[in-house]
Amino acid sequence: MPETYTSATAATGTWTEEEIRQQPASWIRSLKNIDTLRAAINDFLTPLLRKDDLRIVLTGAGTSAFIGDIIAPWLARHTGKNISAVPTTDLVTNPMDYLNPAHPLLLVSFARSGNSPESVAAVELANQFIPECYHLSITCNEAGSLYRNSAESDNAFALLMPAETHDRGFAMTSSITTMMASCLAVFAPEAINSQTFRDVADRCHAILTSLGDFSHGVFGNAPWKRIVYLGSGGLQGAARESALKVLELTAGKLVAFYDSPTGFRHGPKSLVDDETLVVVFVSSHPYTRQYDLDLLAELRRDQQAMRVMAIAAESDAIIEAGPHILLPPSRPFIDMEQAFCFLMYAQVFALTQSISVGNTPDTPSASGTVNRVVQGVVIHPWNA
Repeated sequence: MPETYTSATAATGTWTEEEIRQQPASWIRSLKNIDTLRAAINDFLTPLLRKDDLRIVLTGAGTSAFIGDIIAPWLARHTGKNISAVPTTDLVTNPMDYLNPAHPLLLVSFARSGNSPESVAAVELANQFIPECYHLSITCNEAGSLYRNSAESDNAFALLMPAETHDRGFAMTSSITTMMASCLAVFAPEAINSQTFRDVADRCHAILTSLGDFSHGVFGNAPWKRIVYLGSGGLQGAARESALKVLELTAGKLVAFYDSPTGFRHGPKSLVDDETLVVVFVSSHPYTRQYDLDLLAELRRDQQAMRVMAIAAESDAIIEAGPHILLPPSRPFIDMEQAFCFLMYAQVFALTQSISVGNTPDTPSASGTVNRVVQGVVIHPWNA
């Protein structure tokens, strides 16, 4: 396996493309750093993980929140710990609903810049609410408030991602996936580390290489007006992040939705029309996969969507009955690993659609009403 990954020059001349392409190398770089820091990480985590009533909450705002949605289900099952995902945007507005002082808390905060008002406020509220509160900050910006505050705190550990993952483009790309991989390596080092994760990095590098200069479109070049991403379990989190990438980079000119395949039937399916692209992230779990394939077949029978695309690791008659993408060959991947692969396609699709609608991907919000680091948030003090 290669120690480094080479990639084509950014054909679009954008930071966004360069940051998409650098991901496999950034993951391995970060996981090697975690290998080096393992003793310090264990010194911080081991006493906490011995607490039977410890609650671990993965948090962040926007894309950073979706990291928890994607990896929390697998992490909870794999470790047997009480791990859940709650966005900082919910923690800040409703701390009384999410912060239980009866249980010790480890708040795992994800942030690209570490300067979002909610990221800083969530840490402060957790300390205010929970008598026994600890923090693990996973961030991409050494100069950010989250990293600096955590590095100076006795009840916190600050884990910094490689410098290049502090994405300069508007949308989070290498930042989300590198923080995902790093959190997995922190809590499940025997399963996710700089050696075992090379299979994922190799497969995603192959995906990016197969897409060439990104000019041919990922799912075709039809003039769709809306896109729906569907995924089950943690892949619903990947679907949510994929939808957000399209909304961000096209500034809403291409409307995007997400759901689970089973949930989609219960009303949201009404939005499908002849200008809609539907993308189904097909699970690798044999049980869950049945539900994904059932809906895939149903959507194609309906003949309402402009295109129904499946992305899967292995072929099936239902998948091959319509447009589909099969991941490059590899060992069998669990869904948590597949999420990285699916996000490669989604990020490139969002980039190409941004260019297609006439946007500048690195700064897609021409009005300036949406910013790379959120602005205009007033944090109100908790006085109850």
